[in-house]
Amino acid sequence: MPTIKIFPHPEYCPKGAEITAPAGTSICEALLENHINIEHACEMSCACTTCHVIVRQGFSSLNEAEEGEEDLLDRAWGLEPQSRLSCQAILAQQDVTIEIPKYSINHAKENH
Repeated sequence: MPTIKIFPHPEYCPKGAEITAPAGTSICEALLENHINIEHACEMSCACTTCHVIVRQGFSSLNEAEEGEEDLLDRAWGLEPQSRLSCQAILAQQDVTIEIPKYSINHAKENH
């Protein structure tokens, strides 16, 4: 079962985390199942960029991004070559390390 290492994020996991999930699970599903409540405004239907993550290790082990995901990623805050929508990034057998960007398009919340 692959391990996902998550860099510290001030809101979702301040101390960082290491979780495991079965191959075939999306990174977003794995995070949510482990109480790391990453935004996913479109309910994981590949229609927004709120679940954007940057894959720091293990990027090549994930399924290939489809055109719809790539088009959406063009609008993500802090886009990098290893960016993925976590709802579309499916784990294989290899461990991955991810960073959740500090902001997302939906993250400009007025109550901060």
